[in-house]
Amino acid sequence: MSAVSHVSTRRRRVAAVGVSLSDCGRVADATPYALHAQAARRALADAGLGREVVDGFASAGLGTLAPAEVAEYLGLRPTWVDSTSVGGSTWEVMAAHAADAIACGHAEAVLLVYGSTARADIRAGRRTGDLSFGARGPLQFEVPYGHTLIAKYAMAARRHMIEHGTTIEQLAEVAVQTRANAALNPDAMFREPVTVDDVLSGPMIADPFTKLHCCVRSDGGAAVLLAAEEYVRDCRTAPVWVLGTGEHVSHASLSQWPDFTVSPAAVSGRLAFERAGVGPAEIDFAEIYDAFTYMTLVTLEDLGFCAKGEGGAFVEKGRLLVAGGALPVNTDGGGLSAQHPGMRGLFLLVEAVRQLRGEAGARQIRTTDGHPPRLGLASGTGGWFCSSGTVILGR
Repeated sequence: MSAVSHVSTRRRRVAAVGVSLSDCGRVADATPYALHAQAARRALADAGLGREVVDGFASAGLGTLAPAEVAEYLGLRPTWVDSTSVGGSTWEVMAAHAADAIACGHAEAVLLVYGSTARADIRAGRRTGDLSFGARGPLQFEVPYGHTLIAKYAMAARRHMIEHGTTIEQLAEVAVQTRANAALNPDAMFREPVTVDDVLSGPMIADPFTKLHCCVRSDGGAAVLLAAEEYVRDCRTAPVWVLGTGEHVSHASLSQWPDFTVSPAAVSGRLAFERAGVGPAEIDFAEIYDAFTYMTLVTLEDLGFCAKGEGGAFVEKGRLLVAGGALPVNTDGGGLSAQHPGMRGLFLLVEAVRQLRGEAGARQIRTTDGHPPRLGLASGTGGWFCSSGTVILGR
């Protein structure tokens, strides 16, 4: 008779124990590899751990053999790797995979890291402003019609406006309030206040989006170290626990998207809330992928913070503000004002952890009793609403 394994089936708790950003904004004198390394070193220092504890590594977007090239550059020899690449939601999806691996004992400490010189590359002529996703596979059936990435989001926004009466002024409120949050972040690229009129009067990019409806283009990197509960006692920072995650891929072609007014966060959010055992009403703040203003509005609906079609009314009256908002959203200024070097999902996790630790400086959220928030959410969106990953964190 074969031996029977008695390995415990208990799932270990998983915490974010180190987070950091590299230099961000306008970084003309660094390579993407250097930004990866800078963010990784800072995250390990934040945790108070050495790189020898890292046996898992997750990276996407750089190198021919991602993440092998970046791991080699960082001097790592991981026994667990992830190179999932689903656009802006990559990092929330990777965090979900890493948390599962650690919980099951397949890894002890996983480093997620990203770096990009998107802005510097355009300045130096190494790439153009219009990033092509190619014309192979399903894309070949849409490319002849001339859809740009921005146009795809603009069409979705217009459909929401038609079906639910959402106004351009309501979408502009997202940009206005996000900029107000950025004003509290000394590291944000753009901090000067803007008004609804400023947003509406800007140059048209893709109807109905004017310039301020669209994210900034920056350089920068970020890193998050996730570790098993046994490592928490050796860390210099308080743990922020991964409570629940969800992921979903909706479509690749616009023609296969069932409803332009419903994002994949409707599924990833539901799964994350169910697995965390909490509901939207218990969340103190949300970090939401905001390459365009419509992304924030529709994701708020799909995560359950308001009903479908009520996002426009929800974002009015300062609800997204750090200072006095009912649900502070994108507390660092988001991709609309703080930084957006490409796949920004990892930046959402860094900011969420800092808020829960009480380390966000002038933009720090406080509960009514003066303490840092208890529960936060990071939700990334990839492609043209093709994918979503949602992570619920708590202290």
